[in-house]
This record gives sequence, structure tokens and C-alpha cells, in this order.
Amino acid sequence: MTRLFHLIVTCLLVARSTALANPCQFESQDEGRVAAIVDARSVRLDDGREIRLSGIEPTAATKQALASLLSGRDVTLRSADDTPDRYGRQGALLFVGGSDTPVQATLLGRGDAMVSAEIADKDCAASLMASEAAARRQKMGSWADPSAIKNAESPDDILAEIGRFTVVEGKVLSVRQAGATTYLNFGRSWTRGFAVTISKRTLPAFEGAGISLKSLENRRIRVRGWVEGSTGPRIDVRLVGQVELLGANEPTGVRP
Repeated sequence: MTRLFHLIVTCLLVARSTALANPCQFESQDEGRVAAIVDARSVRLDDGREIRLSGIEPTAATKQALASLLSGRDVTLRSADDTPDRYGRQGALLFVGGSDTPVQATLLGRGDAMVSAEIADKDCAASLMASEAAARRQKMGSWADPSAIKNAESPDDILAEIGRFTVVEGKVLSVRQAGATTYLNFGRSWTRGFAVTISKRTLPAFEGAGISLKSLENRRIRVRGWVEGSTGPRIDVRLVGQVELLGANEPTGVRP
């Protein structure tokens, strides 16, 4: 009985270690062979299904990188939900052959994609973010461009990215609420400065993550999302993962 108990404990520890080492191992949602690269974030399998790569936003190099990694390859689809989106695409993490590393992590680690923050699983999201962070530190791929991360103090540079998924860093000067929206203001001019908007319905997610929006005042953060606005640029934050707190001694990714 004692030997059996130790065997069970050992198996559980191994399983836990494997899960921690490969945090994006969701349930398999089938397999297939990549027949075509549709665009920078979608592929078509030989059975006609269109698969949208979850967890990333593309850069200029993503489509070519996908072609080299996936064209003609057998892949396993993994996700927590295989429900197609409104365009009929199935979202998934893709694994080539018997690899334990999703293609998304490979793209991020090369600097050929950016984290989208849409993965809800905390461990998997952290793993993808770590892959991107490694590429940023080494200035690989798109991160070799000094302007890849926009400076919150340069709203005109951010506004030039309107309609694009963009990463911005800066210090939150004030946190204000107007109606059902909270504004993280990075400039002293509320009309022209860069700001992050967070709706009331998103607040419980921040509270659940232990983040008080008011506590972000005078903190340096990195935020990612789609740039919108007219006189002043905005990013609407709907997911907690779009916001990263930066330590006082953490090197900045923006140009001085």
C-alpha cells in the first residue's frame, strides 16, 4: 500500500511538472495538414477548415514566418473552446508534429508576432508573454526597430498608428472616472494626450487580478491594443492582460 501511495504521488508530481513546463497544453481539438497560409494569422487545412492562430497579433514578418513553419506540415489544434468565430474560423494554438511548444510561442520568441492578451488561461498567457519578453530583450525581429514600442509622451507617434495593434509604454499621470469609463491619462492635456480607457464592465477582471485602477497613478505601465481616437490617441482595454506593470528598475523599451 505504501509503495502504491508513493507511486501515485510520483505520478501526480510528474504530471504537475509537465503541466507547468508546457502550460498551453489544452485539450486536443483534432489534427490536420496545413494546405495554405490564408493571411498573417490564419491557415487553411487540407479538409477546408480555416484556423485562426489564437494569442497573437501579427507583424510585418508573421505571414512569411508562418509559411516557413507550417506549409505542408501536420498540426495538432489545441484550445479550451473550438467554437468557430463569426467568420467560420476555428481559433486554436497550433503544434507541429509532436512538439510541446505552440507555433505561437515560436513566432513570439523570434519577434515575428506580438501577444494579443486574448488567452484567458493565466499560465499559458504568462508563457506566451515570456516568449515575447525574451525577444524584446534581445531585440529580435520587429523589436529591433527602436520605434516598435511607442512612448506615451509622444501622442502624435501613437496617433500615426491609428487602426493598428500597438504597444505603448509610459507613466500614468492621473486616473479619472467619467460615467462608466475610467481613464488612465498619460498626458496633462486630456484632449491631446495618450489615454487608456477601461469600461465599468471590465473592472471586476482587474479587481479579480488584485489590481486597483487608482493604484496605477504614477506607475509605469506597458499597454497593448488597437489605437483609436482623433485629436488624442486612445487604447480601449478590455482584457487585464493588455496592461503590464513595469518595475521602477525595469529597462524601458521606448526611445529616450
